Amino acid sequence: MTRVSFILWALMLVTWCAMRYPAMRRARRQKTRVDRRSTLDISLLVLCTVGLVVLPILWRLHAFDGFADRGQGIIPLILGLLTGVAFLWLFRRSHKDLGKNWSVTLEVREGHQLVTQGVYAHVRHPMYASFLLWGVTQALLIPNWIAGFAGLAAVLALYAVRQSREEAMMRDTFGAEYDAYSARTKRLIPGIF
Repeated sequence: MTRVSFILWALMLVTWCAMRYPAMRRARRQKTRVDRRSTLDISLLVLCTVGLVVLPILWRLHAFDGFADRGQGIIPLILGLLTGVAFLWLFRRSHKDLGKNWSVTLEVREGHQLVTQGVYAHVRHPMYASFLLWGVTQALLIPNWIAGFAGLAAVLALYAVRQSREEAMMRDTFGAEYDAYSARTKRLIPGIF
């Protein structure tokens, strides 16, 4: 069962990479108007890479030598598959709705537009929501207390730091239009939070 769980996790990682690559290429061609990257921002992105990619691979390569392993049952595997499908759908939809407005760090592009359609009509941060789903998926599919939950912990740290900074940047860029958008949408979960 553990092998199947890891294979599912690895397939989701490969799918995520295939979805992210075109957006990364497109973003490199866009000129940046406002750049609010910081060392903390980059450090948190590295932490997410370690938590969401490196630790599960090291776990599978037996670097933990069984430390903090837990059993894997069919229920977590099925739930992991379902949350993984939701993560990939929301991630893809977020990228598609953002189009040329996406960047990996806190940046505003030249010609940047406030996106309020698609999934952004319901939540302000669907990309973060997708990453939180990825963290939950990993916790369900990687049966190790450290490698399984490392991604979720890293994404929560990233969100806790970046969300307010990102919203301040959007407010500075779009003013009252962003305030009106914020008033009618929730941050991560439609109608709830």
